[in-house]
Amino acid sequence: MTKVALTVNGSRREADVEPRQLLVYFLREQLGLKGTNVGCDTSSCGACTVLLDGKSVKSCTVFAVQADGCEVTTIEGLADGEQLHPVQQAFHEQHALQCGYCTPGFVMATVSLLDENPNPSEDEIRLGLEGNLCRCTGYHNIVRAVQAAARAGT
Repeated sequence: MTKVALTVNGSRREADVEPRQLLVYFLREQLGLKGTNVGCDTSSCGACTVLLDGKSVKSCTVFAVQADGCEVTTIEGLADGEQLHPVQQAFHEQHALQCGYCTPGFVMATVSLLDENPNPSEDEIRLGLEGNLCRCTGYHNIVRAVQAAARAGT
């Protein structure tokens, strides 16, 4: 076991982890943060996307020990109490979800995308989110949600 200490959604967390434990399983199983979903376990779908020191990463490709000393933000850490994050609000208003399984990953990837490029073109949005897959919808409403969030000035 290896001791890790990281900040998750603004709270300092310490735990003993197996050196091979993936960050996604640490978040879900040890911290109880179920919003980060396990989709493919191969980094293909993006359902497990979180922010690691402000950059989107697929948490199925990061060991928990690699996050030691880092700041992790999950979907649970975006809202301010009952007030949704502007990206969450845009996804809601633009109907950018169906079953919702992929939505947390898309939202987290969008937060990172808009942090890097506050006013992306449609092509830049599609390119920026190409690592996230939705098996239920077309991507039109997702792109509209990112555009709405950009207009809102996230």
